Amino acid sequence: MLTPFLAAALALQPAPAPASPEPAPLSQENRALLRCAAAFALVAQGQAAGDPAAKEWPDLSSRGREFFVRALAQLMDATGADRAGIAALANAEAQALSANAEVQKIMPTCLLMLEATKL
Repeated sequence: MLTPFLAAALALQPAPAPASPEPAPLSQENRALLRCAAAFALVAQGQAAGDPAAKEWPDLSSRGREFFVRALAQLMDATGADRAGIAALANAEAQALSANAEVQKIMPTCLLMLEATKL
């Protein structure tokens, strides 16, 4: 039997949050942003660690980081995903690029994209 106090407490409980909608799929442009952001993060990390292959590319400690931040913010806006969701996408992309040794292959195109942003 519900007491008036328990009934009032249950009535004041917030409704369960609706399930968050699935993020929108990535467009080809957004997919390229994600790949390049992940590539820049990997190269910048390699440069900081003294990796000779990473040192072959221009310094990405500032411009690469800014590109990464802006790209992920743009992806959040475009997909409706939250920060954790976009971070998971970026992490998965970085792992795929590393596992498939694709960073060196895509860097020339990504550097063109970086130059186009005027960062």
